[in-house]
Amino acid sequence: MNEHYNFAASISNYARTHRDNLALFVHTDTGQTAQRTYGELSDEAAILHQTFKNVGIQVGDRVLVLVNRGIDAYQIYLGLNHLGAVILPGSEMLRKGDILYRVRHAQVKAVIVAPQIADEVDQALAEDDSVIRILTSGRRKGFHDLQDLRALAAAQPLLEPADTRADEMAFLSYTSGTTGGPKGVVHVHGWPRAHIANAATYWFDVQEGEWAWATASPGWAKWIWSPFVSILGKGGTAFVYTGRFDPERYLELLEQYPISVLCTTPTEYRLMAKSKKMQTWHPKALRSAVSAGEALNSEVIDAFVRQCNVYVRDGYGQTENSLLVSTQVGMQVKPGSMGKPSPLHEVAVIDEDGQPLPVGQVGDIAVKRTAPTLFKEYLYDPERTKRAFRKDYYVTGDLGRFDEDGYLWFEGRADDMIISSGYTIGPFEVEDALVRHPAVAECAAVASPDEERGHIVKAFVILKEGVSPSEELIKELQEHTKAITAPYKYPREIEFVETLPKTTSGKIRRIELRTLEKQRKGLPRK
Repeated sequence: MNEHYNFAASISNYARTHRDNLALFVHTDTGQTAQRTYGELSDEAAILHQTFKNVGIQVGDRVLVLVNRGIDAYQIYLGLNHLGAVILPGSEMLRKGDILYRVRHAQVKAVIVAPQIADEVDQALAEDDSVIRILTSGRRKGFHDLQDLRALAAAQPLLEPADTRADEMAFLSYTSGTTGGPKGVVHVHGWPRAHIANAATYWFDVQEGEWAWATASPGWAKWIWSPFVSILGKGGTAFVYTGRFDPERYLELLEQYPISVLCTTPTEYRLMAKSKKMQTWHPKALRSAVSAGEALNSEVIDAFVRQCNVYVRDGYGQTENSLLVSTQVGMQVKPGSMGKPSPLHEVAVIDEDGQPLPVGQVGDIAVKRTAPTLFKEYLYDPERTKRAFRKDYYVTGDLGRFDEDGYLWFEGRADDMIISSGYTIGPFEVEDALVRHPAVAECAAVASPDEERGHIVKAFVILKEGVSPSEELIKELQEHTKAITAPYKYPREIEFVETLPKTTSGKIRRIELRTLEKQRKGLPRK
């Protein structure tokens, strides 16, 4: 395999023969639109390469990027990659403490920031004048204006992409750990090439010239996965909507534009499936839909098949790797299963000794350390890196089991599992049963301490609009769950709530609910 690779260089090479192909189409929350061709995007990457070089950013320097959805994100990421700098994706929702941690831990050279988060950057770096600060638009004391810098660079000859080695650091994504501060996950320049050969080919399935909408926000590893690498790396057109999630608005945009491929979160799929508009919805061009983050309920899959004959195909991966398991193109869908391992990855369910377990047994989901998309290390943390591996495997921290057909079934995070009276219960089984009830909009199941059983299943339930909570409804939901899954899995306690705690990427934070239950019952937090 070639020892040198640069993703921006691959886009520039594609643009030489496909200059007028549409790369980006943006629909803003106010209804305005903008677009870029591959030729324009390639030129802009080269101009920004010069722009960043002029301000003092060099090959290998680490740059924290805090921007919104839109053209800026694509151009800035490609410009930094073109230069050979290391990109730290950062959500525009980060606060000053989060920013300062990343700047110090990664020894950041520069921060590129959208105007609405400039105050947080100012506060985080109040005592540090060494970090270069660049504002995407507008002038502000202490910040360079990107547009002013770009205007100067545009008058200079276009630079060629950096000749980066495939094993050199390219992306540094931070992900929360169960102990200590966030982990800096190191991915190399060769990672996009492996990701394109893996997830973009076997799962995401964007064809050249097709429109694809992946809703992840910049600042998350999933944005690099799908909106950035998977679409551009396959010569597709990335559709971007800058507004906030609204199920009916999402469905309308899929009717308005020729979007062939959709990738969004399980939460967003669930809410779209429950929308009244779904009953009369007819997308313009949708042929493929994928989901990652949490297992999808059969109710959601059925709704999309019913309306447009599209199966929403599940996928599973992490910041530390890429897509490991999925319902691949052309594969039979088993609702609730994550699918089968990628052909490029040797995935196993292992025991505490690092040995693969038989079919049907629950254990740690793990992938061989030879996986081409696996991260290089946790930055400056060799002990943490070492603990992530067990013999020949990287251990994901998730539990699962294989069935006799080779499909993998997610059983929850290792600390999400519920053990009640000796029974091991995965929260998804309970949640899947509950959301099939017509009164339930969303729910989360967790372990709640109990003197007799050790723990019981406790469900936090959001009801659909117009449904009122009652003791009768609690009993109905309990009997409903017993009828769908094994009776011992039913929630012995149900609490009706207005919201569920979630991460900014839409995953339910069951740990908060477990902690709440411990506090209520007078137990220590840990």
